[in-house]
Formats: sequence, C-alpha cells, structure tokens
Amino acid sequence: MRGVGSALFVGILLMVAGILNIIYGIAAVGDAHFYVNDTQFVFSSLHTWGWITIILGVIQLTASLSLFGGNAYGRVIGIAAATLGAIGALLDVGGAHPWWSLGVFAICLVCIHGLAVLGEPKEV
Repeated sequence: MRGVGSALFVGILLMVAGILNIIYGIAAVGDAHFYVNDTQFVFSSLHTWGWITIILGVIQLTASLSLFGGNAYGRVIGIAAATLGAIGALLDVGGAHPWWSLGVFAICLVCIHGLAVLGEPKEV
C-alpha cells in the first residue's frame, strides 16, 4: 500500500502541531507575554483565539493517535485538522511571527498531501 511511511510522518507532524497548538492556546488564554500587547484582532479576542487553538490542538492530537492505530478516523479528521491549521496559519500571517505562520502553513500542506495519497495503489 502506498503512503504508509508518509502517514507515519504525518502522524508525528500532527502530534507535534497538536501539542504546540495546545501550549499556544493555553498561553493565549492565560494572558502570557508571548503574544504582542498591541495586536489588533479582527474576528475575536485573544482568549477566543486561544480556545479555538486549544480545540484544534486536541483534534490534531486525537487524529495523530488514530493514524498510529491505522484507523480511517485519523485520515479524515487529520485532513480536516490540517486544513483548519492551514487556514489558521494564513490568518496569522499578519501577526507578530509571519515566517513562523508560513512554516506552519507549509507543514499543514505536507500533512494534507501525505494523508490524501494514503492507500492509493502503487504505480507499476
């Protein structure tokens, strides 16, 4: 089956992204000084964005654990979580760390590709 190695790699990437999103979300909810003080938020406050980030991190973490088990839940939810992570990274490009956001966007695209090709028959 094609893509098993990339699925393992994507599972590790989703686990790292999920743990980082949970940490960043806790920092946002807890008013840590990690975020810039004069940042203007268009859609919500820092607390709302922190809770959204925590929820996304938990979804990414459960998807990675399901991928390690070989379940279809991990593939479907992994694609959805990576897509939401990519959208969130693009929304954060104008923030304090634009290059970090572009890097997260690239990682999310690698995750989406790795999960999309999982299970395709090998070319001869």
